[in-house]
Amino acid sequence: MSKYLFLLSCVAIASPAFAGEDAYEADPTTITVTASGTGSNVVDTGQPVTVIGADEIDSIQGADIARVLQRAPGVSITRNGAPGAVTSVSVRGAASQQLLVLVDGVRVADPASPGGGYDFGNLLAGNIEKIDLLRGANSTIWGSDAMGGVLAVTTRAQRGLQASAEYGSNETAYLNASGGIGSDAYFLGGSASWYRTDGYSSARTGTEPDGFEQFAANGEARAYLSPSFELFVRGRYAKGDLDVDGFPAPSYTFADTNETQKTEQYSGAAGAVYDSGTLYLQGAWSFADTQRENYNPDIGSDPTYTIAGHLDRADLRGTWRAVGPLVVNFGGNGEWTRFADIGGKHESTNTWGAYTQIGIETPRYAAHVGVRHDEHERFGGETSFGADASFEIVHDLRLRASVGEGFKAPTLYQLLSDYGNVSLRPEQATSYDLGLAWRDRAAPTYAAITLFRRDSEDLIDFVSCYGVSDGVCSDRPYGTYDNVGRARAQGVEVAFGLAPSENLRTQIAYSYVEATDRATGNWLARRPQHTLTTSLDWTTPVGLVIGGDVRLVGESFDNAANTTRLAPYAVGDIRASLPIANRFELFGRVENVTDADYETVAGYGTQGRAGYVGVRLKM
Repeated sequence: MSKYLFLLSCVAIASPAFAGEDAYEADPTTITVTASGTGSNVVDTGQPVTVIGADEIDSIQGADIARVLQRAPGVSITRNGAPGAVTSVSVRGAASQQLLVLVDGVRVADPASPGGGYDFGNLLAGNIEKIDLLRGANSTIWGSDAMGGVLAVTTRAQRGLQASAEYGSNETAYLNASGGIGSDAYFLGGSASWYRTDGYSSARTGTEPDGFEQFAANGEARAYLSPSFELFVRGRYAKGDLDVDGFPAPSYTFADTNETQKTEQYSGAAGAVYDSGTLYLQGAWSFADTQRENYNPDIGSDPTYTIAGHLDRADLRGTWRAVGPLVVNFGGNGEWTRFADIGGKHESTNTWGAYTQIGIETPRYAAHVGVRHDEHERFGGETSFGADASFEIVHDLRLRASVGEGFKAPTLYQLLSDYGNVSLRPEQATSYDLGLAWRDRAAPTYAAITLFRRDSEDLIDFVSCYGVSDGVCSDRPYGTYDNVGRARAQGVEVAFGLAPSENLRTQIAYSYVEATDRATGNWLARRPQHTLTTSLDWTTPVGLVIGGDVRLVGESFDNAANTTRLAPYAVGDIRASLPIANRFELFGRVENVTDADYETVAGYGTQGRAGYVGVRLKM
């Protein structure tokens, strides 16, 4: 751990130095979509929200979305091997499938996966404009899946042109381009990226590297028919080829194999926006489709497994600012999901929901209370409540509090697959927050501390039916799913940023999370108690920017029985960038600079020391 004391010391030394502090003010235009479903100022919600913008994403460098997300408090990340492999994000100790993920406003979780979660291994950072993360349950606004939080990703589609290229370890190449054109009448824009790496062995004991190649593109078109009315259409496509390791005969232990996985994702939305100032309305139809095929050339050319999930959704969301500080957020939706597998099994279901949230928003204080009801074709109705408040105690210092309910509907796989149980109920959670925030993260200097707690019940887990033939195990000799779990997650989050001068900035994101199984008392698997990310960026007198991140993660357990320990670890990155002639930027970095040996999932390999160099063009 002492290897990282230099960067940590830089943060500590800088802390007392507030030179030039009076010149900085928090950005009053920082907008979040996760709190209310439509755009609102982050200071007007009592819920904890982290917004990470394009400039910060560019400064971090590279394709790995995990290196960006770990800058938000409350986030822990696991990856099953090399780049492109299954990457799971836990917020405040919630399961990864309990985080609602939106890309350009579209729900992108895979309805065909057993848990219905989103695999971040297929989302690369280079063409992301903004990440908006709300921590805490918020099914009142978003319905199913928003138990641990809501993460909204906006891809790049800005006027002008930006392109970058980088190359580095493991024969890794990453190309990005984004841009757009427009006028008062229209906008056309989008971005595209290509990524390829030889990777490294996903099996920790393996020697054969597991590569990954992905092409991704997104586009957006808008027609401004009047000052208050516009039409839009947007879409995203991603295709990835991934080498994976498996359990070959005769030992059937995790090791090198020649297996591969192909993934294709389509998503899109079309709709209209009306904004008179008093009334804001957005109506849209959206879809998301994920198809996966696994191959093993050692046993034939046909796929060994295929599965496809599809979601269609119709949404109406609105905000009415009727009188003075009174604000009313409202909306409704219909959602249709289906999946098909290699055996020809086809299943589908649908959900309908509506919500209303009433609030008061003034420069000094804001408060909201809301209710939502959903009707699911399989399990019936579910009602969710939520409330939050934000109060400015003194200038720039706010007291925040919120309570929210969340639920997650059983997935089609859990309900209707060969292991399914049609009697499943939705998972339930209630979360509480209380915190203080001085300015927001957009300001060079800011601070926030939040206490939180989330109680969950009716959690769905796989149960063995060995030797059991009645009850939920009827006609399920190999096991099934049931509402058997109860959990609690509680702790504290700290976010801190300091800019003692225009040329130096430090940031800290720390979380202490107690995530436990309320039935056994065991720690939930792969939920570390302590996570800390520190960063430091210094702009030298010649314009060269030198920076670094240190990520410290405490110990955890790989399994629910708490018999397999994951050791604590620390990983440090250093980076540099040099602007040239206002349009070009040379950059480079070294990841895992000390070549730390660690695991986020037992038995799976992680990246050793790796270096990359690149160039960026902005016009």
